[in-house]
Amino acid sequence: QVQLVESGGGLVQAGGSLRLSCAASGSIFRLVTMGWHRQVPGKQRELVASITRYGITNYADSVKGRFTISRDNDKNTLYLHMSSLKPEDTAVYYCAVLPGGRPGQGTQVTVSS
Repeated sequence: QVQLVESGGGLVQAGGSLRLSCAASGSIFRLVTMGWHRQVPGKQRELVASITRYGITNYADSVKGRFTISRDNDKNTLYLHMSSLKPEDTAVYYCAVLPGGRPGQGTQVTVSS
C-alpha cells in the first residue's frame, strides 16, 4: 500500500500559481499511474490530471493548458503545477494511485478573486 502526503496548498490571488507536491512511500510508486483529484464540499470529486508510469499525461478540460502534472520517480514525488488560477479552482486537492487508490489527507487551495 502506498501512503501519500500532499503539500503546497495555500491562498493565492486569481491569475497566480502554486505547485502541489505528493510524497509517496513504498517502492511501487514508479510502477503505477498517479492522479490529482479535487473536491469542493457538496460536489463530486473530480480527477483533474493523471500521469502513467511512462509519463503519459491526461487532463480534465477545466484545467487543460493551465495545470501540469509531473513525477520524480527517484524522489517518489508527484507534482501538480497550477498556473492562471481561477476562483473556481478552489478545492481540496488529493493525490492517489489510479485507479481507485486511497488518497492522502489533501491540501487546501483557495483562489481569491
